[in-house]
Amino acid sequence: MAARSLWRSRTGLLMTVSAACGGTAAATISTSDDPATTLKLCAAVPVRLFRDSVTAASIAFDYQYSLLGLREGSEERLKMKHEVHLRSAYKLQELCFKNGGIYIKLGQYLGQLEYLVPQEYVLVMRDSMLNKCPVSSYQQVCEVFKKELGDEPDKVFAEFDPVPIASASLAQVHVAQTHDGQKVAVKVQHTHMTDTAMADHATVNLIVNTLHRIFPSFDYRWLVDEMRETIPKELNFLEEAKNSEKCIDNFCKLSSHIADAVYAPKVHWNLSTSKLLTMEYIDGAQINDITSIK
Repeated sequence: MAARSLWRSRTGLLMTVSAACGGTAAATISTSDDPATTLKLCAAVPVRLFRDSVTAASIAFDYQYSLLGLREGSEERLKMKHEVHLRSAYKLQELCFKNGGIYIKLGQYLGQLEYLVPQEYVLVMRDSMLNKCPVSSYQQVCEVFKKELGDEPDKVFAEFDPVPIASASLAQVHVAQTHDGQKVAVKVQHTHMTDTAMADHATVNLIVNTLHRIFPSFDYRWLVDEMRETIPKELNFLEEAKNSEKCIDNFCKLSSHIADAVYAPKVHWNLSTSKLLTMEYIDGAQINDITSIK
């Protein structure tokens, strides 16, 4: 009887989420600054949304079914909960990599919340999401350049390396040289990230709220609220550029005794937009590369 009830809950989640995909796509198209492109993107929304709902239902069903009848605090329940956490973390990891974009960012968030989410999720996400991000093709990079600066990279710059030196969830970085000979790092937002972010945030929000209604103990609405606030700022590279200069200015005004030990690369404002950020190239070491730092 309990298993049947859980199956009805799982089926209900799938039906609720699938029924909402049309509205999500329509809302995204109507608010986009490029409706034609977004229409193409929204053709993929039902597939992504169905993938989301299947993964969420599978995880929720696994928790409810696997822990059913096990006494709270018992050794058996603790062992089983660890196994379910681990299985669910890998399911979520697979979903994030398949969907990309904002989902990679979601995985990165989870990898940093060691005091708020189960350790199994933190370790799985931290091990994979920080170093294995998708890469946009050079053709896609050219699309962003044409839209933002009106020309291709090799025209905007004297030299431009088509192979990125790094890639993250929302953008990737290329090395280039300006026409006056300065070496720069160019951060290029992944193609159409703004539109996919809007659609993906809507679907994640729908999944989390639906899960909470069906399983009240599953409440990660706070994570969706946090992403709603931070993602738009991260998608606007001009905010990052302003904060870079503001950071140094604050050190100079408020902590002059350590200001000389802190440096932020110079921003090339004439070659920067909300989706392109050009900064002075600086050699450095990763934060966890202690040997190089020393």
